[in-house]
Amino acid sequence: MAKKKAAAKGQQIHETSPSGVEEAHALAAGAAFVWHSGRLIGLGSYAEGGRGVTITWDEGGTTSHVGDISDAEWEVFTLAFTVGGRVAVLSDLPEWDWMYDYRYLEALR
Repeated sequence: MAKKKAAAKGQQIHETSPSGVEEAHALAAGAAFVWHSGRLIGLGSYAEGGRGVTITWDEGGTTSHVGDISDAEWEVFTLAFTVGGRVAVLSDLPEWDWMYDYRYLEALR
């Protein structure tokens, strides 16, 4: 079993399982960070608001976010949409605010 320690910026992480890597990422980000995952059910481009995404979260609820989506975030969302529709966010925000926190965003299989 690998020793659990926080990974510094730019370091590589090696664990024996996907959940071990997720745990190491959360540890590196800080103790308050938690992974949340969901299914990307819609992508759109809107003249007034810009890019939009709709996600149904595994923990319950569906969110729609239009506008203020960066190029990097959009790339992850479009990749997730074409590969299987699953995304995950790592967030330290309280309550349900994490549903709109794309600082740490991943496409999943």
